[in-house]
Amino acid sequence: MSERILLCLAHMSGREMDFIKEAFDQNWVVPLGPNVNGFEADLENFVNEVVLTNRDVEISDWLTNSISVKGAVNIKVSQEKLHKEVVALSAGTAAVHLALIACGVEAGDEVIVQSFTFCASSHPVTYLGATPVFVDSERETWNMDPELLEEAIKDRIAKTGKKPKAIVPVALYGMPYKIDRIMEIADRYGIPVIEDAAEGFGSRFNGQVLGTFGKYGVLSFNGNKMITTSGGGALICRDAEAKRQIMWYATQARESYPYYQHEAIGYNYRMSNICAGIGRGQMTVVDEHIAHHRHVQALYKELLKDVEGITLHEAPSAEYDSNYWLCTATRNEELRIKNEDKAYAQVVTGAVGGAAGVTHATKSAHTDLEPNTNVEALRMYLDTAGIESRPLWKPMHTQPVYRNAPRYTNGVSESLFKVGICLPAGPWVTDEHVRYIVDQIKAAIL
Repeated sequence: MSERILLCLAHMSGREMDFIKEAFDQNWVVPLGPNVNGFEADLENFVNEVVLTNRDVEISDWLTNSISVKGAVNIKVSQEKLHKEVVALSAGTAAVHLALIACGVEAGDEVIVQSFTFCASSHPVTYLGATPVFVDSERETWNMDPELLEEAIKDRIAKTGKKPKAIVPVALYGMPYKIDRIMEIADRYGIPVIEDAAEGFGSRFNGQVLGTFGKYGVLSFNGNKMITTSGGGALICRDAEAKRQIMWYATQARESYPYYQHEAIGYNYRMSNICAGIGRGQMTVVDEHIAHHRHVQALYKELLKDVEGITLHEAPSAEYDSNYWLCTATRNEELRIKNEDKAYAQVVTGAVGGAAGVTHATKSAHTDLEPNTNVEALRMYLDTAGIESRPLWKPMHTQPVYRNAPRYTNGVSESLFKVGICLPAGPWVTDEHVRYIVDQIKAAIL
């Protein structure tokens, strides 16, 4: 179990162990059961809730929508305006895979995917024998550029004679994408949208939870996400019928006979009752976790405001309500960091920091696209101070495995990858930790 998951478990509310014990006591140690049903119900309550800002609310709304004030900034609608259904699954990657299948993606098809993201957004496309078409980002949110998206759609139709089967925007580091523009384009061309909100659990656009705008919405509960089930994910569906279809695929696509009859390929993708028990407990503190991440972001902003050459990434306007899953910053290329001459001096022999998984040994410290030496030098400096930081996601269109995939780029994601860094923001990060991190950043600058 990773250090991150152990830290998450250490900060559990106590309810998690109650649900887990209940599962063992009732002998529900399988990928279904009361905790799975309860977790899905909790998630549905959460994603269907709409929050309006003060500027969006008129006096008449107080009578028509039973609005109750919650704090000075947000006003929460007490009646659910949405009616989405949720399926708890074994991973966010599984959710992407099943959503693609439900959208009819098959071998030979094309799917438009945001390039600036983790591989889980695009790999399931290749599982199906389809081709990811990568679209670059815009600078405001770092997410899929709507102008490039439309350009890509037009060009793929012209070159292949058919439309892409789906569009997959990603809430990078929790920041909402320009979903209003993306949905307008998608609807005009009749292409379903699968929102990858794996990093954006609790993020909202105009008060609406990410993952509820498109045909499907992907959530992740991996050990490093806003809430964790140790591993796991979920798929937000439009209605009960779509949920039934996804559940059928997620449980080996069995026909209704007294024996096992299969007429379609299914998958073993349902979440376990044990993991769902952790999730139910985590849902009791989800608002606290989100508030904490936003507090950490605000503290970084205050402490870094006078540090020249470092810019914290922030939401472009109030309608982009990010959970700030990770706090990210960019460095001016001219900013000098101590020991830059030692950056990339040695070949990395394993996973950096708390990264999970097994890595291949490499012979070179360099690839054809890598963070600038001042970025790597700062990561190394922070590492020696006991601080885990990471580069930004390397754009998927630059990954060797996708060297032949179509791409529509503008240089944004590549330029950000060279100068960006992710800073700690989890539930265990205290104000003292943030001050220490910023002090170390200042100490690293020449």
